[in-house]
Amino acid sequence: MRHLRKGRVLGRSPSHRKALFSNLASAIFLTEREYGELEPNKPKVPGRIITTIEKAKEIRPIVEKCITIAKKGLAAEAAAEQFATTAERGTDAWKAWRKSDAWQKWCDARSPGVTARRRVLSMIKDKTAVRVLFEKVAPKFTDRNGGYTRILRLAKPRVGDAGTRAILEFVGKNDRVKEKAQKPSFGE
Repeated sequence: MRHLRKGRVLGRSPSHRKALFSNLASAIFLTEREYGELEPNKPKVPGRIITTIEKAKEIRPIVEKCITIAKKGLAAEAAAEQFATTAERGTDAWKAWRKSDAWQKWCDARSPGVTARRRVLSMIKDKTAVRVLFEKVAPKFTDRNGGYTRILRLAKPRVGDAGTRAILEFVGKNDRVKEKAQKPSFGE
């Protein structure tokens, strides 16, 4: 019996499976970063990866958890801005701010944001992906309370082993928009 042993094994050892999950989770975030025009690995559609249906179902909770943590971290960083200084680092005004009470309040208000970045980094293990998540992906979902990704099953299986392929993508950008049907006018 598999009591308290949830999740798919995917034919891999636990360390290999954990590395696979962190790599796929960071891959979907990295599709959102800025690419040059001549970049050879530029994704066709930002915010979308193609993998097997089983892997996509295992990755989805990890990606959504990372986005939720990042949203909370962004809120903490925004709250810390009221205690920040605009003085240049190393100047007398900056040194005075460092010795003031506002610096301690800034540190206390900013610490949940730093903790959030570290938690996400421990999950996906890619600093670039964490930066992209906090700068581009999480701000898109500030008004949404979950359900940040969708899984779409592809019709054609994988060529080598006929595995069922799927698309894992962020919601919002590639959504279909229903147009409101117009009522016909009868010669008015």
